[in-house]
Amino acid sequence: MIHLPNLIVDLGLILGAAAVITLIFKYLKQPVVLGYLMAGFLVGPHFKLFPTIVEVENVQVWAEIGVIILLFSLGLEFSFKKLMKVGGSASVSAMSEIIIMLFIGYFTGQAFGWSSMDSIFLGAILSVSSTTIIIRAFEEIGIKGQQFASLVFGVLIVEDLATIVLLVLLSTLAVSQQFEGTEMLFSIMKLGFFLTLWFIGGIFFIPTLLKRLKPLLSNEMLLIISLSLCLLMVYLASSAGFSPALGAFIMGSILAETNQGIKIEHLVSPIKDLFGAVFFVSVGMLIDPQILVEYWFPVTIILIITIVGKLFSSGLGALLSGQTLKTSIQTGLSLAQIGEFSFIIATLGMTLGVTSSFLYPITVAVSAITTFTTPYMIKFSFPFSNKVVAMLPQKWKDSLARYSAATQSVSATSNWRVFLRKYITNTVIHTIFSIAVIILSTKYIYPFFQEQSEGKIWGAIVTIFITIIALSPFFYALSFRNLYDEEAQKLSRHKNYRNIVYVMRAFRHLLALALLIVMLNSLLSIQAAIIAFVLVVITLVVFRKQIKKYYIKIEERFLVNFNKNGVDVEEKETPMLAPWDAHFTEIVVKPESSVVGKTLEELKWRERAGINVASISRGDLNIHLPARDTIIYPGDKLYIIGTDTQIKKINSILRPEKSVGESDSLYKPSLEKILVQKDSYLYGRSLKESNLRDIAEGIVVGIERNGQRIVNPESNWIFDENDLVWIVGDHKKILSALQ
Repeated sequence: MIHLPNLIVDLGLILGAAAVITLIFKYLKQPVVLGYLMAGFLVGPHFKLFPTIVEVENVQVWAEIGVIILLFSLGLEFSFKKLMKVGGSASVSAMSEIIIMLFIGYFTGQAFGWSSMDSIFLGAILSVSSTTIIIRAFEEIGIKGQQFASLVFGVLIVEDLATIVLLVLLSTLAVSQQFEGTEMLFSIMKLGFFLTLWFIGGIFFIPTLLKRLKPLLSNEMLLIISLSLCLLMVYLASSAGFSPALGAFIMGSILAETNQGIKIEHLVSPIKDLFGAVFFVSVGMLIDPQILVEYWFPVTIILIITIVGKLFSSGLGALLSGQTLKTSIQTGLSLAQIGEFSFIIATLGMTLGVTSSFLYPITVAVSAITTFTTPYMIKFSFPFSNKVVAMLPQKWKDSLARYSAATQSVSATSNWRVFLRKYITNTVIHTIFSIAVIILSTKYIYPFFQEQSEGKIWGAIVTIFITIIALSPFFYALSFRNLYDEEAQKLSRHKNYRNIVYVMRAFRHLLALALLIVMLNSLLSIQAAIIAFVLVVITLVVFRKQIKKYYIKIEERFLVNFNKNGVDVEEKETPMLAPWDAHFTEIVVKPESSVVGKTLEELKWRERAGINVASISRGDLNIHLPARDTIIYPGDKLYIIGTDTQIKKINSILRPEKSVGESDSLYKPSLEKILVQKDSYLYGRSLKESNLRDIAEGIVVGIERNGQRIVNPESNWIFDENDLVWIVGDHKKILSALQ
């Protein structure tokens, strides 16, 4: 008999148990994640009734790979363009939730008598919500188009990035075992440096690489290249002292900005499902009933704190950002859970050996319970928010309405703010890339040429030459780019801003010179560095125009790659018409919807539901302010404006009828041809008068008359004798209605 390694047997047991349990949970209409946790518990070392995993260490390796793939997939769903467009409300709500829950979690742990590290990790675990669980709950309840749902999605986008920062800070704190402000500040600056470098560099190179390879890219090759890039970034992140999960997330977010992002996400999805199942099952394996029984009181308290604390923290942030009280309460109750990122944070503490053994199963227990309660909390948010609003005095309601309207109506941006934003962005980005080039030059290029030249001066000269060529576009950008635009010129003429603008310009010139001096001083002696400095400055001034063209090409390449996908409908801001409840939202038309093939004039949505269609996104086509004769097609993304009640009504109109779904198996569409005779139904009628869609459930796609073919005839077409009409529809209904 051939011996099977324990790893294969364990993997088969994990997937088999996951399959059976998740089928049961699916039948019971419970989240699949809970099924994975239960499967892990049943095959884990703490439950002996069923076969048990033999080599837990090997499973943990699979689980670590699962974390990497899971974060890579989350990165593919993440978008920096979406992050820039979430607006102030989502950012304020997310940061309010994270900061308040960090403090609440920490002081809760201290009240239990836990160690400082356990308390800090508990705060981090409670500070983030579950993207997967919330999106799935919104889809099941059918409220993705409502106003507060848009705000929740924005909060989740901000939380995704904030959690990555938390992972880095927690890793640093775990290694040092003490909270040092200087070290934390250095870690944040280091993280910002590498995030900017990796993201901008990745956007510059990777879309171009995929574009060049497109003729050679099959699905298999695209998947392999994507995973190899993911693992490469995992290695770079680890080498820089960050967690592997950070590298996976960053590469996923970079690939999400390419025109292949959606396709890559689709290809990676089965792998994510596989390794994600292994990860969540491995989490369930760590559930120890004895620990849960022992710590039932902390579990109960933390559960209550999670629900109440998140309602307060995120709801307060939403209210302060100008959202209505109703929207704020609905947002807070929707975010009242912990999920996949909390598992990863708990795993980090356990892997680094800085948290106690009880924290992980407590996290799993709270997550499992809040996963179960999330759909009910979202449903409960509607009557609860209405009741709270009804209980408030009228003066309070009026004050909140005025505050909301005033906050959301502030949209003017001064020239000073525009200039300051451009100045800071330009300075930070090009300084980071200049430092990166200098580090690369001094750490790798210079030692290489020194070895090749055996310590002779030409090695340093070649290094300086290569480095200056690489640095020249960034020096140009630091010194001149975006400094003489319209805003800067207006401010220069204003006496209150003139001097500070001049000082800021001078600072950037000095910064570029300082970076040049640092680079030369690290390669040459002081005397040689001074001479080289003068020569380099003269060279940069003389070839300034050529350097400008070089920089513009680099900038254009980045902007083309970054904007390659355009701005999708879902990425647009969704402002609210304050103080009313009307807001923008996106609805995708399903293929089986009854509205497919009808014009906006026929549908009469304004009369029936009170909504207006502002634009329609159809693939790469965007139809702004569609006309009344615009036809709705399957997969159309409708960008509409209306109140929550109106949007709910239009969702019910767009939702496929049950009778349609039930009769799908009986419906056999075919292409039929009908010859029009004088005694037939169609003779003498126009296409519109024939009403074929209703009486025969068919669509006329073409007509042949006197040897000529007319494709998609107009509605005013009159049928004549001997017309050959091509109709797509049900064979029996077409024949019974027309012959």
